[in-house]
Amino acid sequence: MDYQRFVTLRQPICDSFEKGLEKARRTPRELSYEELEELSVLYRQLLNDHALARSRFPGTGMARRLEMLVLQGTQWLQRDTGRRLPPLRRFLSFYFPNAMGRLRPQLAVVAALFAFTAAMGFSLTAVEPSVGMLFLPAESVTGLEQGKLWTDSIFAVTPGSVASTRIASNNISVLMSALAGGMVAGLGALWIICLNGMMLGSVIALTARFSMADGLLNFIAAHGPLEITLILVCAAAGLRGGLGLIQATDRPRVEVLQERGLDGLIVLLGCIPWMIVLGMVEGFISPSTQLPLGTKVALGGLLELVFILIAWNPLRSSTLTQGEA
Repeated sequence: MDYQRFVTLRQPICDSFEKGLEKARRTPRELSYEELEELSVLYRQLLNDHALARSRFPGTGMARRLEMLVLQGTQWLQRDTGRRLPPLRRFLSFYFPNAMGRLRPQLAVVAALFAFTAAMGFSLTAVEPSVGMLFLPAESVTGLEQGKLWTDSIFAVTPGSVASTRIASNNISVLMSALAGGMVAGLGALWIICLNGMMLGSVIALTARFSMADGLLNFIAAHGPLEITLILVCAAAGLRGGLGLIQATDRPRVEVLQERGLDGLIVLLGCIPWMIVLGMVEGFISPSTQLPLGTKVALGGLLELVFILIAWNPLRSSTLTQGEA
């Protein structure tokens, strides 16, 4: 076959593929199954023609055009969209709530453990105050004996913007520790939950002993509920990942760990922005003596409600039926 005949026979195929690829790029959702099938057939034909042109007519105009079309077709037909970051709306309406939905058994476990250890910390400190003093620096305990909460001195000398940054950074590190610690057969996540539960119960009992529990409640009312929820959620994600190491299933452990690790990362990414918000709340609103307790309680409840509505999106089942768009 001479070059002129080759060009005459392949020109219509190139034109058809180029036209179909342009439409597929412009309006991919309007592409019918028949059009996609035809585009795939033309692509396979171009692969053969490209190999023939490279061997018999290298450097010619048709050889260069076939090379360009094959490259463009490969990029579009075989592109991997699974590793791209989803849009924020898709993340919040699909990925995050579905990952959260799979955490319910582990979340029930860590919530029960947190409540138990908090009650135990409160009871032990009520009987023996030295237990609660283990969770506070010596100067904080001295302040309580003088009728002062440690939060008063911290925020009196630290600007709200600086305090917010430090608080957010510390809280995010706690979330990451809860998630990563769970990968050690779940033990790290359980330790963090027990530690935080004991600390909360002990500190409440200790401030109550010095008649300052109302001041502590006034401080934590706006940020405390959601902060505890976020810690529980990340610990549950870590626990779920860690159980993948020891639970026997009919699937390879590597596959289970990859799936649960991805869910844990999705949960962490969904929780981190809330910790940044809580850092600002704790830095500017929580220490305020001008805002009444009722306002802080309402704000804390509102933040908790919004998070729950996003995390357990009631519309996620309908989103799931639409498939991965």
